[in-house]
Amino acid sequence: MSRIDDTFAALKRRGEKGLVVYLTAGDPGYKASLSYLRAAAEGGADILEVGVPFSDPMADGPTIEAASRRAIDRGMNTGRALAMVREFRKDHALPVVLFGYYNPFFRYGASRFCKDAKSAGADGVLVVDLPLEESKELAPAVRKAGMDWIPLASPTSSPERIRRAVDSGSGFLYLISVTGITGTRKSLPPEVAAWARSVKENVSLPVAVGFGISTPSMAREVSRFADAAVVGSACVKIVETHGASRTGPDALRRFVRSLKKELR
Repeated sequence: MSRIDDTFAALKRRGEKGLVVYLTAGDPGYKASLSYLRAAAEGGADILEVGVPFSDPMADGPTIEAASRRAIDRGMNTGRALAMVREFRKDHALPVVLFGYYNPFFRYGASRFCKDAKSAGADGVLVVDLPLEESKELAPAVRKAGMDWIPLASPTSSPERIRRAVDSGSGFLYLISVTGITGTRKSLPPEVAAWARSVKENVSLPVAVGFGISTPSMAREVSRFADAAVVGSACVKIVETHGASRTGPDALRRFVRSLKKELR
């Protein structure tokens, strides 16, 4: 049982749904970013996705793309992101998933990255631009290091492809709610609920739905048909608005608390 498995098991016992919060490592700077990670944990996040910034984040909308640029401009890279996870782990035990693109991990070295990520306290890895067929180097290295390889599926994924992705992964299945990029939205596509329910009935992993969830009411809606809601751009927007000010982590903490309240 991994830390992620334990978290979902505990949520089920309590009759709750999970909250996965995404933040970009190094935005708006190393120390401030670490404060925001801690604030998300203190606000009630069940799992943290720590984004490793990349210069060409093709799946991300303008909010997270801008966050990646700010982080890179301030010297953030894969190694420093792992150092940040190590620092976070000194104070908090909730699961950490490293979220990113393959290029930075490839350049770091797959085996070295997995070893160092595990040593830093990471629990899982999610690579948004690595197709199932191209994951034969990194996925086994993640599993060998003792971390969860988080599979993804989109509305265009066939049932067979989703089953293959789940068979290759662990932790939870990340369902992308829309065909497009990340970003806050006013509502979810009407077909998401039926699709997510259908997927849940046919997979063994908990299902988390992300891309576009930006309000407590949307998180509550997701809780009706998934095991967890993933909230990214709305949280990153708070970081963008407040920057390194002392009020920023408090604002994020309150927002995360409002999201989690709807999932209990």
